[in-house]
Amino acid sequence: MSKHYLIIGGSTGIGLQLVRNLSSEGHEVTVLSRNEGELTNVTNINHMVYDVTSDELPDLSMEKLDGFVYCPGSINLKPFHRLKPSDFVDDFQLNVIGGIKVLQHILPALKKAENPSIVFFSTVAVQQGMGFHSSIAASKGAIEGLTKSLAAEFAPKIRVNCIAPSVTDTPLAERLLSTDEKKEASGKRHALNRVGTPEDIAHMASFLLSPKSGWMTGQILGVDGGMSTLRSI
Repeated sequence: MSKHYLIIGGSTGIGLQLVRNLSSEGHEVTVLSRNEGELTNVTNINHMVYDVTSDELPDLSMEKLDGFVYCPGSINLKPFHRLKPSDFVDDFQLNVIGGIKVLQHILPALKKAENPSIVFFSTVAVQQGMGFHSSIAASKGAIEGLTKSLAAEFAPKIRVNCIAPSVTDTPLAERLLSTDEKKEASGKRHALNRVGTPEDIAHMASFLLSPKSGWMTGQILGVDGGMSTLRSI
């Protein structure tokens, strides 16, 4: 059965791959992002230009919505002493407040669906603890708290889960993976000896949107090549 999903930040990287997955399955997908990116060849989608850091809400009118995925993220890696309070505010606006604004706006449409699902994104750095990640880990830590709070509040009607990836080969991580040597070095930090791909993460997001995950809510799922739990001896 065809469903309708809203993806925020679906023009590149993980979001783009998720949009492709859902579209290929015959679902209707509404995508909000700052630009069209690589969406030109994807069918069954409706793209709207929208900046989540703006003060305005998107012009959305939908009777029913089966799922909502909030993909925007940042990789603002600096020593703590070089970060300004405004850096923390900017990361929080992008990673947390942007998602809250849209979700409050479309919540009535989600409530009308039969088995609606919400998917957020965190990072392995929240639970793992990594140097130079204080700003992004602070905002993504808030996302993990929000996930669990909303899962409790919206149960049993709406499921809410969160994916916490490690470094993934997307435009967002381009600076970290700009050469084969950097990719190899980063891959060796993971038990599975490689960095993630958009497909790795998007497949989990598709699963969380689907009825196959119908007994899952309030979960923070590490799709991270073993980074959060495994160490080589």
